[in-house]
Amino acid sequence: MKIRTALHVTAATAAAALMLSGCAAGEDAAVENDPAPGATTDGEWSTDTLNIDFATYNPLSLIIKDQGWLEAELGDDVEVTWVQSAGSNKANEALRSDAVDFGSTAGSAALLAKANGSPISTVGIYTQPEWSAIVVPADSDITSVDDLAGRSIAATKGTDPYFFLLQTLEEHGLTLDDVEVQNLQHADGRVALDNGSVDAWAGLDPIMADTEVNNGAQLIYRNIDFNTYGFLNAREQFLEESPDVAQLVLDAYEKARAWALENPDETAQILADVAGIDLAIAEKVIKERTVIDLDPAPGDAQRAVLEVVGPIFVESGDVRSQEDIDAALDTLFEPSFAEDADAANVGD
Repeated sequence: MKIRTALHVTAATAAAALMLSGCAAGEDAAVENDPAPGATTDGEWSTDTLNIDFATYNPLSLIIKDQGWLEAELGDDVEVTWVQSAGSNKANEALRSDAVDFGSTAGSAALLAKANGSPISTVGIYTQPEWSAIVVPADSDITSVDDLAGRSIAATKGTDPYFFLLQTLEEHGLTLDDVEVQNLQHADGRVALDNGSVDAWAGLDPIMADTEVNNGAQLIYRNIDFNTYGFLNAREQFLEESPDVAQLVLDAYEKARAWALENPDETAQILADVAGIDLAIAEKVIKERTVIDLDPAPGDAQRAVLEVVGPIFVESGDVRSQEDIDAALDTLFEPSFAEDADAANVGD
């Protein structure tokens, strides 16, 4: 049996423990013997379940699942359930419904969810990907963003490609009223592009790279600055109640980061296998369009990107007010788990 004491208790956890004890400041009742949520008295894990997502747009999640590190560390005490996220919007839905404890999204989607009341915290940054662009068919007469006026565009609302589209239109003097957006899940958007049901698609890798290589699709507009980072988010309640398991997840993510940097070919192969794409396409995604070697703790760099995206949410009606955006930005990040992450805590 794997034994591990829950030592990582955040300020929020301590506050929650104080509230649960029924003691307010100045009261005489003793609280020192009451364990905080997530703390254990017998040295075992604080939960018997861990529900965690994996996604083709989060290569580190694929490595952790493939290598079985969490299962090995948690042993028979904690049942690990992997749930695939088809996009940031689906990951947000799973987090909101408690279907997963950890979910992978783009930074923009995490901000959108938080600003609209979802009780999540961003605990880590998995990559900085250039995972979205504006895509048109090989034989399209659309050669620039200006040509999109009056055209139909597939995009998955609530995800980075959708926000990429909003920023792209704004930069070129266009608005949503100038185009027809068809809200399709990423894979369906690619199908609609291929069969001519839409004129363009706000694409997402690796699906985007697949149609680019195999169907000759053209990326008419790219801008890595419009692609927000890859955010690993967790339910706030899970962080409060099971900080020991949350810390293990972040430890595993750092082990996966080191493994991916040392094994780019193997990482591409894992992506190819899970996504069902050619290895050459997976290599394009991993080696050409994904920054893996970065600071995992969410902070100023990510906030700066989201401060640009936030007002666009308000203007498009996706968030009620700038005040909601500001409040979300002030409370979204919980960097302590990533700051304490240590790959050495996860065995081979």
